[in-house]
Amino acid sequence: MTELSVEVVQTSSLGDRSYLAHDGQVAIAVDPQRDIDRLLALAGRLGVRITHVAETHLHNDYVSGGLALAKLTGAAYLVAADDEVRFDRRPVTDGDEITVSPRMRLRVVATPGHTFHHLSYVLDGDDGPAGVFTGGSLLFGTTGRTDLLGKQHAHTLAEHQHASVRRLADLLPDGAQVWPTHGFGSFCSATQSDAPESTIGRERSANPALRLESDDFVEQTLAGLDAYPAYYAHMGARNAAGAGLIDLTPVAVADPAQLARRIADGEWVVDLRSRKAYAHRHLTGTLSFGLDGPMSTWLGWMAPWGAPITLLGDSEQQVADAQRELARIGIDRPAAAAAGSPEQWAGGDDGALGHLITATFADLAAARAGTPPHGLPGADVLLDVRMGNEWRSGHVDGAVHIPLPDLPARLADVPAGTVWVHCGSGYRAAAATSLLQRAGREVVHIDDAYAEAAGAGLPIVGDN
Repeated sequence: MTELSVEVVQTSSLGDRSYLAHDGQVAIAVDPQRDIDRLLALAGRLGVRITHVAETHLHNDYVSGGLALAKLTGAAYLVAADDEVRFDRRPVTDGDEITVSPRMRLRVVATPGHTFHHLSYVLDGDDGPAGVFTGGSLLFGTTGRTDLLGKQHAHTLAEHQHASVRRLADLLPDGAQVWPTHGFGSFCSATQSDAPESTIGRERSANPALRLESDDFVEQTLAGLDAYPAYYAHMGARNAAGAGLIDLTPVAVADPAQLARRIADGEWVVDLRSRKAYAHRHLTGTLSFGLDGPMSTWLGWMAPWGAPITLLGDSEQQVADAQRELARIGIDRPAAAAAGSPEQWAGGDDGALGHLITATFADLAAARAGTPPHGLPGADVLLDVRMGNEWRSGHVDGAVHIPLPDLPARLADVPAGTVWVHCGSGYRAAAATSLLQRAGREVVHIDDAYAEAAGAGLPIVGDN
């Protein structure tokens, strides 16, 4: 008897997982990301043939590689019959059973909530149900958010989400594995969980959808929703149309003169190095979105859709990795790129180089007391660029709040004076300070954890 195996392909930058389930000979790919080479390589290492590709829903947070993978492998492409798409697929609906091999079967279960036509797939082996691929329905300790199709549908979809999760719990034994697509930092998740794995039994005790009655679950779910990336508006339509093969070949290399022109034209020239490296020295007018953080999420959210983006990295590999991440959210081809150092990008012109002043919350407390250390400038303005829910849960008294995604359009709303900028850990603050510096403002980057603010003696207030 052959035991079924489920391999996880993580895309941590987007908070998503894809899966490859197999019996040692044939395999099912579930919710594949755009860069299907990872799944193809995995199947090759395992010596299995992909015969089925399954989508739990039309994704809002990334461009699917499902159609391209199905075409390349000749696999059957399983997509909800009720989803309107512009490509050939095998339409599936609630109650369908797909025999993948004599030892491996899929049962299709309608689980609306994250979307209206959302499906889950129960994986059955010789010993019964091994687990269920839940997409954006039942997640680890939470559920998929219900407002991505518009706020007007959020309440109705939250009711559906509650019923769907309970249906899965009723269908499956406690030992069945739960394999969600979202919930590992994805904005598709209603809340976040650090759990690496889960079962139906664990979710019975941990998941609000299985502990709360419908009205209480709906109220809690809707109250916890915050803004989500603007690029989501383009993902659903792209996935309904069907995306072709990804193109990850290198883009044109920009020389110093071209970089200077792009910066002068106000284009988004992005420095992918760590924020510490950026603070030490960078090409003036560039923006800090380090590849060591969720670069694609924040850059894709903030940059005007379709605008040219130039990538700067300390190596060709760093640029290639960023290009891959951006392609996952539909930014297929950066306008240009360059690998090297700020000195090389400046073409030997030291006047084209700049730095960022960095500080801690303890430094901020001292500056507010009138004794800024280390020659730091005074703190005329404290700008908090965290999201709305973070701000409401507590913030430094006297801070100005502009969520990072709103900052490009609200630079004029930042009060006059030297601006000290903070977020939750320092990553978003680096992006914000680089935007402000590009706009000609004097800035200080608070590269510190927000949890340190209270300990530094800064008064914390909140709406809750």
